[in-house]
Parts: sequence; C-alpha cells; structure tokens
Amino acid sequence: MQLYGALILFMTLSTACGLRCYTCTATDPKSCTDTKSCPVIFNRCFSLRIDGYNMVTKGCQTSLACVGAMACCEGNLCNSVIPTGPCGILLLVSSAIITLFL
Repeated sequence: MQLYGALILFMTLSTACGLRCYTCTATDPKSCTDTKSCPVIFNRCFSLRIDGYNMVTKGCQTSLACVGAMACCEGNLCNSVIPTGPCGILLLVSSAIITLFL
C-alpha cells in the first residue's frame, strides 16, 4: 500500500511542476539556456529553425499548432539536446517504479 502512496506522490509532484521549456531566439541552438514555465494552455515545447537567417527559436506551444517545420516534443526541457531538471527526474523515477512493480 505504501508503494501506491509513493507512486501517487511522485506523479502529483511531477504534474505540479508544470511544463518547462527552453525559450530563446538565437543563431546557435546550444546557446539557449533560458527556461520558462509554460502557461496551462501550452502542452508542448518547440524548436523552429528559420532557414535563410541561420536562426532558431524555442519556446512553448500547443499540440494543435505543431505543424510544418516546427519540431514539437512532450516533457520538461525536451527542446534541448539533453533534457534536465528536477521534474524530469521525478518523471523518470515514477516511470521506473511503475515499470518495476506493475
């Protein structure tokens, strides 16, 4: 029974953190280090390379607007090379617990 309580706690904490995305407009995608908590209506992070100007734009987006050249992803800080952050760790731990015990 304690296992289910811990599982619910991890899932609640990871949801409470909300979605975080890298946000920037830059010429080098690796220079995007600013993060932002997305408003509730946004459920994806995006990256968009602007050809001809050698620029990339990153931020929050809704799944409905993820079309064309816009690369969208689910999860905290997923629009970077390496996803990081405490909410990501909580999601990984809760996924591992579910996989091992269910």
